[in-house]
Formats: sequence, structure tokens, C-alpha cells
Amino acid sequence: MRGSMKGSLLAAFIAVFASPVWAHGFEDCTKEPKENWQPQAEAEAAATAAGYKVSTSRLEGTCYAVYAEKDGKSVELFYNPVDLKLAETHAGD
Repeated sequence: MRGSMKGSLLAAFIAVFASPVWAHGFEDCTKEPKENWQPQAEAEAAATAAGYKVSTSRLEGTCYAVYAEKDGKSVELFYNPVDLKLAETHAGD
């Protein structure tokens, strides 16, 4: 009984912490090939149009991660690179 309980706890731990979302935030925005993606600068422009002050952006998984500030709060905005829809928002540090 004790061994199976440890195994179950280990399996639960691996399932939660091996997830890519835990590793790098949010990184699964599209399955489309890169030739269908819009330029990364367009994600920054979308954030700016939404009222954010953009500091930087980068490719994270299959998302454009835009790091910005609005109303004194830092945020990470994750955009689908194909249609530039906002897929996820995380509060910054």
C-alpha cells in the first residue's frame, strides 16, 4: 500500500510539473506552419493598440509573448501568430 501511494504521488507530481505551461508560461497558440504567421512586430502593434506600453517581445513556443505595462502593472500577453488573437494574459512580477 505504501509503495503504491508513493507511486501515485510521484505520477501526480510529474503530471503537474512536467507540463509546458508550468515550464515557460503559455506557449501553445497555433499548430499552423511558420509561413502562415504574421510578423512579430504586428503582435507588439496589437498590444499597443490595446493600450499597453510594450517593452519587448519574443517567440515562446508557438506564441508571440509581448511584455508590456498598463496602468502601472506589468503583464505578459501571449498572441496567436497567425490571427494575432490574444490567447493568454499573465500578470508580471
